[in-house]
Amino acid sequence: MTIDYDLVIIGGTLAGRYAALVATQLKATVALVESQVNYEFSQHQAMSEIGNIVHNMNDVAGLGIHSTQAKNSDKCQVSVTWTEAKRYTDGVVSNIQEQNSPANLAALGVDVILGSGQFQSLPHLAFAVNQRLLRGRTYLLASGSVRGVPDIEGLQTTGYLTLSNIWQCLKQPSLPQNWVIIGGVPQSIEVAQTLARLGCSVTLAVKSASILPYADSEIAHLLQAQLEVDGVRVLTQKPVTQVKLIEDKKWVQAGDKAIETDEILVATDQEPNVEFLNLAAVGVKWRQRRLVVNDKLQTTNHRIYACGDVIGGYDFPNVANYEARIAVKNALFFPRLRVNYQCIPWGLNSHPRLAEVGLTEAQAKRQFKLDEVFVLRQYYKSVTAAQLRDETTGICKLIVLRNGEILGASILGAEAGELINLIALAMSQKIRVKQLANLSAVYPSFSEIIENAAREWGKEKLNSNFGLQDFLEGLFHFRRDWNL
Repeated sequence: MTIDYDLVIIGGTLAGRYAALVATQLKATVALVESQVNYEFSQHQAMSEIGNIVHNMNDVAGLGIHSTQAKNSDKCQVSVTWTEAKRYTDGVVSNIQEQNSPANLAALGVDVILGSGQFQSLPHLAFAVNQRLLRGRTYLLASGSVRGVPDIEGLQTTGYLTLSNIWQCLKQPSLPQNWVIIGGVPQSIEVAQTLARLGCSVTLAVKSASILPYADSEIAHLLQAQLEVDGVRVLTQKPVTQVKLIEDKKWVQAGDKAIETDEILVATDQEPNVEFLNLAAVGVKWRQRRLVVNDKLQTTNHRIYACGDVIGGYDFPNVANYEARIAVKNALFFPRLRVNYQCIPWGLNSHPRLAEVGLTEAQAKRQFKLDEVFVLRQYYKSVTAAQLRDETTGICKLIVLRNGEILGASILGAEAGELINLIALAMSQKIRVKQLANLSAVYPSFSEIIENAAREWGKEKLNSNFGLQDFLEGLFHFRRDWNL
């Protein structure tokens, strides 16, 4: 069989384009097949920043969104801002598209093929697209995911938006005022807060007891409180059972609550975007909305790899890029690299920002003895930089072992995304917590909170050994008093 490429990437995501870039840097011959790229994440990030700017402008102007008079004032301001917001978002996405454009990838040697195709197994494994057969030594699935649609009575006939089309569909000069968001994925929280900060009335309905079941419970609770302060009505353990259209008005039944709304946003878990790839014919399996991959990111066909949210999990670009690097190297060389998410951080573009890495407090206490796990807390109000910027809402939690090994961290507050990167680096390099206590960061900076939290380790360890120290101190005084 004639091999056309070292690696054929089935893309449609930024991770697919990133994988193509990595492969070219490794001197591989690469084909990238994609129909269109989803820039949903970039749009969410840009809109979240707009929401924060509008919120801060209103604070400066003294326009509190909770008073009737202020609400009337906000409507005019938000209407103007929404026009600017759309223009700003379009500009951001356009810049990102240009940086990752097919033209730039083609200039680097990537054979970019626009179109949809599918695998075929006979006479040899290949990918058919645009009446061409692409034969590669290996293949990489980076086709992303599609949003699952829950089985809710009346939803299809009433109409709804998804996270993939919410911003593109809002072409009208002003935002709909009333929203119900169904589902508790990270992006739904970001959108709920953004809409609330743009002056909308928002209800977030989730089936679980927490808005972020996999996050640190204390941090998730604090973020929920902030959402409610911003005006988001949070309904936990309230599954949506029915949607109706009554006299041109949409009604949502969430638990025992009936809610009238202008728009419904469905933000439930995603499913792998592989329906038309003919994976069954080439022996690639998936179960329960997840592709089956091993820790080397090989599918059940050892020549086909996968990365990003096509293999399940939350959609975080840094995690997808991490997987892409490992998958590409394994596909091009001997497959020896294994994924290890222990030191890979993730975060929400909420306000305050939420970021985590490693184990949460609950996870650590399940895996280790309780007296071996120390939870070190520091609050933003103790940090000079936070005081200067009036961003004192927040907390930093370090989870460490008695020996000083850092197991994880959870941060809610300003610059949390930058701070978590520092802790993730320390964890990956096996730096102990006492080294973080000696960080001596530039003053004033938010990094001070990591130093302060790390210094708590010495106090916790001292307190846990207090009985022994008490004995030794008493023995010292006894020997001194009796001249022994």
